[in-house]
Amino acid sequence: MKNNELHQRRLAATPRGIGVMCGFYAEKAENATLWDVEGNEVIDFAAGIAVLNTGHRHPKVVAAVEKQLHAFTHTAYQIVPYESYVTLAERINACVPVEGAAKTAFFSTGAEAVENAVKIARAYTRRPGVIAFGGGFHGRTSMTMALTGKVAPYKIGFGPFPGSIFHAQYPNALHGVSSEEALKSLDRIFKADIAPDQVAAILLEPVQGEGGFNIAPDDFMQGLRKICDSHGILLIVDEVQTGFARTGKLFAVEHYSIRPDIITMAKSLAGGLPLSAVAGRAEVMDAPAPGGLGGTYAGNPLAVAAAHAVLDVIEEEKLCERAEHLGRHLVEVLTKAQATCPFIADIRAQGSMVAVEFNDPHTGAPSPEFTKQVQDNALNAGLLLLSCGVYGNVIRFLYPLTIPDVQFRKALDILTDALTR
Repeated sequence: MKNNELHQRRLAATPRGIGVMCGFYAEKAENATLWDVEGNEVIDFAAGIAVLNTGHRHPKVVAAVEKQLHAFTHTAYQIVPYESYVTLAERINACVPVEGAAKTAFFSTGAEAVENAVKIARAYTRRPGVIAFGGGFHGRTSMTMALTGKVAPYKIGFGPFPGSIFHAQYPNALHGVSSEEALKSLDRIFKADIAPDQVAAILLEPVQGEGGFNIAPDDFMQGLRKICDSHGILLIVDEVQTGFARTGKLFAVEHYSIRPDIITMAKSLAGGLPLSAVAGRAEVMDAPAPGGLGGTYAGNPLAVAAAHAVLDVIEEEKLCERAEHLGRHLVEVLTKAQATCPFIADIRAQGSMVAVEFNDPHTGAPSPEFTKQVQDNALNAGLLLLSCGVYGNVIRFLYPLTIPDVQFRKALDILTDALTR
């Protein structure tokens, strides 16, 4: 089978709304390497959009899933429960940075986790409002599209969206938005749109994913915590993309001096299998009545088995420390390239959550054109990169943290050439 044949079949069989970036089709994968149906090899710096922090087909994840396959594949946890779900909840409760005792519920997707976090917050506070941030991404369902602060391509043609959702500014030094100005935008919402005593939660990514890997400053997070405490609002951090060692901590919010009330997680939680979770303060998580949370596939036993293996791998292979090491090396390469690549406007990094933003050196305007050029140059040389950012002018790096050193150095050589050719 050839890539072009599959491309023509895809066009005929699937709707255009499912955007596909690559023109090649995967046949197999191992750790940080993909092979397509024609035998071409690609170094994977996308990792299924941050799903594979432990790499493609980590042996421990494969073994855990195979073992579970020989036991049972599905019962629906709400009908017939199983120990592995409870044990995984206990493991996550022990490591989530919330105040006091924690509880965890499992779902299937990141969007599902965010929706359920909103349900839990509304049940606990008895309030309707939720404040999210411009540039944020929280999913593709109707509720999570409303929460997402980026129109194209996620919201075009899909409105109207659920009400009582408002957007504040997210700090961004490169674009002139300070922590102080971002916090003031919340005051404007309280004055113009909704009273603070009607707001159930403030929701944000500590490092924005689709928005361009913008990192929330600590003083901003402290300000949010103070506002929440003053008005009885819950603080939800969306760790769907940032979680599970990507930033050098198990959760990105651990880099800050505050603690959230609820944390959502998914992506790298189960090493490629669909599993998400909502964890939070026990009294908050207990607010919904029995039967108010769940889902047919929520906490699927195969995905739960994979998640246990992922947590083992993160600890045994010291992936938090490796994320810091790899991220430092990548930043050094990008900083060196900046001397000969005038399009590089900013380099942002927290552990291995690294991004480079490109602006036109003459006008200062965002340059999605140069971004696409770098991405194409890299892919032609065998390196898969993802773009992001409100203007599409940011490249983000989401390599498996298990990538071999030799392969990582090869990828950075390709990146350097793509930036400077």
